[in-house]
Amino acid sequence: MDYAQFLTDVVHEPTQTEGRGFDLTVAEVYEVTGPGRVDFGGGELEQAETTPHDSQKRDPDDDYEWWHLDAGQYLIEYNEAIAGDGMTFTLQTRDELLARGAFHPTLHVTELPRVPLSVGGAGIRIKENARVSTLVAAESE
Repeated sequence: MDYAQFLTDVVHEPTQTEGRGFDLTVAEVYEVTGPGRVDFGGGELEQAETTPHDSQKRDPDDDYEWWHLDAGQYLIEYNEAIAGDGMTFTLQTRDELLARGAFHPTLHVTELPRVPLSVGGAGIRIKENARVSTLVAAESE
């Protein structure tokens, strides 16, 4: 499948299509700084307050910054977006992230929302534009 035809704002297609599916890259990491609300009927739904997590360059000459994440919960935002043709995809954590003690839920998506990221243990360092998730075609039911 040519995933790029369904996506916008792709960072580097040849690298992002090396494996199974299409790898998505992180544009921003957020901390949840205030509670949201969820009710039965939806009339009192309220978004949680979020703040961009600080990032920094490892070296002053670097082009990209790194997020230093301690163990905890974050929200990640992708560079890419689904073009909106109504197709459903499965969003999965990349193995490289899993092997370093971080993961997000597997989701069936028609657009790319901010996704909760769980970081365990001693934390993780994530570079701007790192490939953190893989988008694959959802299986037909």
